[in-house]
Amino acid sequence: MNSIENAALKLIEEYKKRLIEKSVSVSELEKKKYNYEANIYKGKEKLILLVYFGKSGVKTVLQGNKETVLYREINDFLFGERLFEFREEFTEPKSYIGTDESGKGDYFGPLVIAGVFADEKNIKLLKAKGVKDSKELSDRSIKLIAEEIKKIVQDNFEIILITPKKYNELHSKVKNVNKILGWGHAKVLENLLLRNEAKEAISDKFGDESLIRNSLQEKGRSILLHQFTKAEKYTAVAAASILAREKMVEWFDIQNRMLKIELPKGASNAVNEAAKQIIKIYGTSKLGEIAKLHFRTTAKLM
Repeated sequence: MNSIENAALKLIEEYKKRLIEKSVSVSELEKKKYNYEANIYKGKEKLILLVYFGKSGVKTVLQGNKETVLYREINDFLFGERLFEFREEFTEPKSYIGTDESGKGDYFGPLVIAGVFADEKNIKLLKAKGVKDSKELSDRSIKLIAEEIKKIVQDNFEIILITPKKYNELHSKVKNVNKILGWGHAKVLENLLLRNEAKEAISDKFGDESLIRNSLQEKGRSILLHQFTKAEKYTAVAAASILAREKMVEWFDIQNRMLKIELPKGASNAVNEAAKQIIKIYGTSKLGEIAKLHFRTTAKLM
């Protein structure tokens, strides 16, 4: 055991001791490839305390729903005013995986999750090609920049497209879009880790942090995972957002040609009118192939 790993072990042991002294339930410590971790319980609530060790030193992360009383109590007790959320002071890693999604708020279309692994050299090249949050780019720009991203990172990207039909099947079982997203982000990470030795990842934050973490497998659980709202300010996440949206644009282009109807994005009156046209021409069953049926739009149409 090297000195940094030993320091991480001593730190989490000290945290555990302090929590137990305050009558907080803490699981046995578990050693992973790059960190030690322990679960913190209170009733049905659970947090995960992680202490990472690596070349950059020791990092402590408290994972869980930051909106709960338990999270605030434990965070304040262990760290005082020092929140382990890596806000504006967080420095972009020299190499990491970034993940993002597209289609969550669209009635029509699939749910797409993409990931990009980028190192220091590629991060500079991606910035030079105009990589930024896909929401700031036109569909035409998305297509052009997506091609540049693929040339730069080569096979170090991953895209998962969940068709509306498959999405509806999954949603009927889990009843929660964020759980589907958690699985998608985790799957993208796992697939990229088969080809890369990444030690960190940054994901767009769409819900409770445990949604991705609980879906990770062996390789994914070994990395330091950061989750932020508006994570597209980090280059690899922005690149992932562009690749995800490019796949969405491609899907819409194909469907518009096949159906001979312009399917609007989002959820609006224009979407409602397009859905009525689909039903009139192709029947209600067609919606299950091109739309996310749990949206209120479906109930209004029926």
